[in-house]
Amino acid sequence: MSRFAIDTRTLRCLRAALVAIAALLFAIPTAIAQQASSQDSTGAIIQGSVNDSGGNPVANASVQLEETAARNPLETKTSAAGAFEFSALPTGTYKLTADKSGLRSAAATIVIGSNVDRRHIDLVLESNAATRPLSPTQSMGFSDSPNFTVAGVTDWTAVGGHGSDSILRTSEDLARETVALKPKDAEPGTSDRAGSAKEGESEGTLRTALAGAPGSFEANHQLGEYYLNAGRYRESLPLLEAAYRLDPANENNEGDLALAYEQIGDFKQAREHVDNLLKRKNDADLHRMAAELDEKLGDPLGAVQEYQLAVALNPSEQNYFAWGSELLLHRAVWQAADVFRNGVKAHPHSVRLLTGLGTALFAGAAYDEAARNLCAASDLDPSNPEPYIFMGKVAMAAPTPSPCIGAKLARFAKDQRDSSIANYLYAMAMWKQQQSSSSSPAMQDVERLLTKAVTIDPRCSDGFLQLGILAASQHNYKKAIQLYTKASEVNPQLAEAHYRLGVAYEHLGEHDKAQQEFQLHDQIEKRQADAVERERRELKQFVVVQGQPATSVPQ
Repeated sequence: MSRFAIDTRTLRCLRAALVAIAALLFAIPTAIAQQASSQDSTGAIIQGSVNDSGGNPVANASVQLEETAARNPLETKTSAAGAFEFSALPTGTYKLTADKSGLRSAAATIVIGSNVDRRHIDLVLESNAATRPLSPTQSMGFSDSPNFTVAGVTDWTAVGGHGSDSILRTSEDLARETVALKPKDAEPGTSDRAGSAKEGESEGTLRTALAGAPGSFEANHQLGEYYLNAGRYRESLPLLEAAYRLDPANENNEGDLALAYEQIGDFKQAREHVDNLLKRKNDADLHRMAAELDEKLGDPLGAVQEYQLAVALNPSEQNYFAWGSELLLHRAVWQAADVFRNGVKAHPHSVRLLTGLGTALFAGAAYDEAARNLCAASDLDPSNPEPYIFMGKVAMAAPTPSPCIGAKLARFAKDQRDSSIANYLYAMAMWKQQQSSSSSPAMQDVERLLTKAVTIDPRCSDGFLQLGILAASQHNYKKAIQLYTKASEVNPQLAEAHYRLGVAYEHLGEHDKAQQEFQLHDQIEKRQADAVERERRELKQFVVVQGQPATSVPQ
C-alpha cells in the first residue's frame, strides 16, 4: 500500500472537517453582518412596569405610547410580571398611559432627546388617575445624578407657563427673587473669601508700609486687600494689579484681583483671571465665580455648565442653590426642581433650597407641592420673612387656596404683629380662603388686618387697593374711590388702582373721570407690558435635552 493512500475512515473525517470549516467560514460574515446590523439599529427604549395602587404587578394591562407628531399610538400588553417595553423609538415627546378593567394610570410625559436614550417608567392604575397628570419628576425619571443636558438657549417666545399671564409673571418674579436669596448666616457686605491682610492693621499702617517699600508684593497686596474687604474696589484695583505684576503666580492675589474687577463691572477682565486660576487649580469656588461672571457677560449656557462643575466638585448648599437658581431663572423649571430637591436631600435644613424648590414647583404648576415646600421652609426658621413672602405671592396667584399657607401666614402675622407685610399677606390668604364671599364674618378680620397693614406702613399701596376692592364689593363706591386714590398716590404705577377707580366712577355716573382713569390704566399697562417683553427678550430660555447626563468633571 502506498504511503500516500488514505483509508475510507480517514477520508470521511477529512470531509467532515472540510464541511465544518466551510460552514464556519460562511457563518463568520453572517455573524459580522448581524452584529453590524445590531450596532447600526437606532432608537430609544422606554420600559417599565404597571402596578396597582397596592404595588402589585398587573399582567395583561394595555400600555399606550403616543408621540405628539404621530397619528397612530403604539400599544403593547404587560407580561405576567407587569413589565412592558417600547424600542426603536425616534427622538420626540411622548405620552405614556396604561389601563385595564376600567382603571387607568396617570399620563407620563417623556422627552426623548437621543436615539440611545433608555427610560424606565413605572405606572400605577387608579380609579381617578385619568385626570391627574404624572409628576414631572416621575415622568422624567430623574435620579440623584442629573439626567439632562442644557443644550442651548432660545428667545423668550419659547417660555413655558401654566394658567394665566399673571401666574406666569408671578413665577418669573419669584425666579428673580430666588436668585437674590441669601444663606441664613450671611451678613450684608460680607464675603466668603478669606482675606490674608493682617487683622487689626489700620489703613495708615498699611499705607506707611507701602510708602517704605513701593516695590514690595506684600505691601501692595495687603493694602489692596484691605480696600477690597472695605468695599473700596477702585482704590484696591491699582494695588492688586501692581502686586500681580510683581508675582503673577500668587493665587490669593489674583483671586482678589478678579473680585475687584467684578465689583467695578469689568467682567471680562475678571473672567480672564478666573480662567488663569482654573488652569492651575480645579476648584469649586472658582467654577462658581466663573458661572456668576458668565451670567453677567450674557453667557447663561456657560454659567449653568460652570455651576454644575462646582456641584460635582463640592456639593455644598451654596453650589446647589446657585445651580438650581440658574436653571430656574432661565425657565428650566423641572430641572431646577430636581437640583433643588437633591440639594434639600444633602442639606435638609436649608431654608433657601426649600424656598427655591417651592418656587420651581409653582412655575411648573405643581401648586400643592410648591405650597408644602414653602411651608416647610418657614418651619425651619419661623422668624425668617422670606418664605412667608414667597408663599404669600403663591397664595394670591395660585388657582386654589392652600390650607397649609393660610396656617403659616397666620403664625407670621401673630409673631410679627407690627409688620405691615405680615398683616397684609395673612389678610390676602384669608380672603382667598373665603373665595368670592364679601359678607362672611371672616371678611371683618380681613378688613382689620388690611387696615392695620396700611396704618403700620402708609406706603403700602397694595393694602389701600385691597381695602378699596373690599369697599366696592360692599357697594360703598365713595369709600372705594378714596382708597383707590390713596393707592394711586402712593404708587402712581399701580395700574389696577386706576382701572378700579374708573369702574367706581362709572358706578357713580362720573363718566369723564372714569375715562381719564381708564386711559391712565391703559398707558401704564402698555409700558409695563413692554418692559416685561424686553426683560424676556434679554433673558434667554434654556433648551434642555432629557436623558443625556452632562460630561464628567475633568480632573
